Amino acid sequence: MEANLSFGQAVDALQDGKRVSREGWNGKGLFVFRQVPSEIGFDIIEKMQSLPQSVKDEFAKRGGAITYQNQLAIVYPNNAIHGWTPSCSDAMANDWLILD
Repeated sequence: MEANLSFGQAVDALQDGKRVSREGWNGKGLFVFRQVPSEIGFDIIEKMQSLPQSVKDEFAKRGGAITYQNQLAIVYPNNAIHGWTPSCSDAMANDWLILD
């Protein structure tokens, strides 16, 4: 594990598919990852439990796939995943850890 890194170094690690965290976060067991850019076809979309039916219906009308691009997510100790955007204090911190 690499420690005491800048946010820029953490971003480089995220782009390489690694997990990162901060020493200064109050919640232990938190980590951030970059969602792998991907395309999800409608055959999968219609089975996704995470999408409301109205969203599935709109994708069906558009006849297209979902494309994931440049998203960051934070994982909590209970494995709950939420979208994540760094705060100013996160971006200026030098206590980033590369977990992988």
